Amino acid sequence: MPVGTIVLIVGYALNLLLLLIMIFVERKQPQSVFGWFAVLALFPIGGFVLYILFGGGLSIRTRVYIRRKKRYTQDYLQFVSWQRINFDKLRAKNEKYDYAYKLIKFVKSNDNNVFSTGNSVKVFTDGPSKLESLKNDLKNAKNNINIEYYIFGDDKTGKEIMDILCQKARSGVKVKLIYDSVGSLKSPRRFFRKLKKAGGEVAEFFPPFMGIRLINFKINYRNHRKIVVIDGKIAYTGGINLRDDHMGKKKKVSPWRDTHIRVEGPVVWDLQNIFFNDFRCVKKERLNAKQLVKEGYFLEDSLKEKGNIGAQVITSGPESDQRYIEDAYIRMISFAQKRVYIQTPYFIPDEMFLKSLLIAKKTGVDVKVMIPAKPDKRTVYYVTLSFVKELLDAGIEVYFYNGFLHSKTLLVDDLCVSIGTCNADNRSFALNFELTTLLYDKDFVNYNAQLFEQDMKNSKLLTLSDFNRKFFASKLFQAILRLFSPLL
Repeated sequence: MPVGTIVLIVGYALNLLLLLIMIFVERKQPQSVFGWFAVLALFPIGGFVLYILFGGGLSIRTRVYIRRKKRYTQDYLQFVSWQRINFDKLRAKNEKYDYAYKLIKFVKSNDNNVFSTGNSVKVFTDGPSKLESLKNDLKNAKNNINIEYYIFGDDKTGKEIMDILCQKARSGVKVKLIYDSVGSLKSPRRFFRKLKKAGGEVAEFFPPFMGIRLINFKINYRNHRKIVVIDGKIAYTGGINLRDDHMGKKKKVSPWRDTHIRVEGPVVWDLQNIFFNDFRCVKKERLNAKQLVKEGYFLEDSLKEKGNIGAQVITSGPESDQRYIEDAYIRMISFAQKRVYIQTPYFIPDEMFLKSLLIAKKTGVDVKVMIPAKPDKRTVYYVTLSFVKELLDAGIEVYFYNGFLHSKTLLVDDLCVSIGTCNADNRSFALNFELTTLLYDKDFVNYNAQLFEQDMKNSKLLTLSDFNRKFFASKLFQAILRLFSPLL
């Protein structure tokens, strides 16, 4: 028997074994299994390697670390139970959030997401304004800085922040940094060693095999979160990373439109908790909430009212079979009576999410989806376009923002707006470590609706005729790539 035939038989045998592992051991979602089936069928030899690099589940060792994270989370929830008022009691005293009671209750019961009131929230829609505010707050830090980014660039933007962090660490401020191994791949380790030498702590999320950055068996599971917590009082989260292109400095993807928030109030505790959850995982440290309180990370002063906005922070990631953020999105959409506004750079929904939008439209809800006119990842963009046709057929308005739209927001009626790191795609819902903040306040929600409507003026409303004018080859390419949408 020819060697080539033997190799092909072995390849198909290994691929069949992988499919069985996906179905019976890893219990992957059906759409993910079908996506990998397409890959393995097309690449019987290389498909096995692709799965090991990009598709394999979390290792036993990694799952042990994640179980430790869960124990820390339970510790935190027990700690805050006596610090926070039970929502049912809060509702009896304050009818302001009565209109959102069912959504808040669902999110709270789905994954123990604490609801807090009395928060102040400032919205940034571009990188430079967020960067200036962040630099000012970092310079004024007195006790501690916790900072976590998917992308921390070794460029002008990243160096400005790194210089401040090093200065604060040398002055005695406790600085902890987490950066994602994949997102910050282009930033050399010597860039982060500066902070270590200055006295800060640095952790690489899911570091590569034997420290070789091009060999990472967990490359498919990225920490896409962006969190900064300063002195336990001020926090930042949203879509803007620390790199020049996010500041609108790269012509190919500018103007860059994004959404980021600065918060004060009880919700800071939740963002601080998420940071330490990740820090505990990557540093393998035995931290507990009471110890962190003594060290000044959770201040009772932060629980005092700073504004009038209610908030819930939701996280999701591959450590759970449940898609907590997607669950919340679908529940939000199910409550819609007037409007659903979505901004996302990548629109690659699963069947449930897409169906929730189509049903909302059929019930008379004004559904609008905004995506960028300029792509940053062309392959993913083609898959996004393949879903646009279904939206247009249903009468949903689709807008192409004149630039690159990196904002990740979902707004429903006057009910709630979600601002965070999570895109409307399978990767964000199931594979990445993500977070989003649900914000409850009618005036605040309407303010964000006005921002969306301003963006509509800088966008092109897509029509079916626009879509139908595209070349056959483009449509064919979109259809083929859509087969792999669960993996992107």
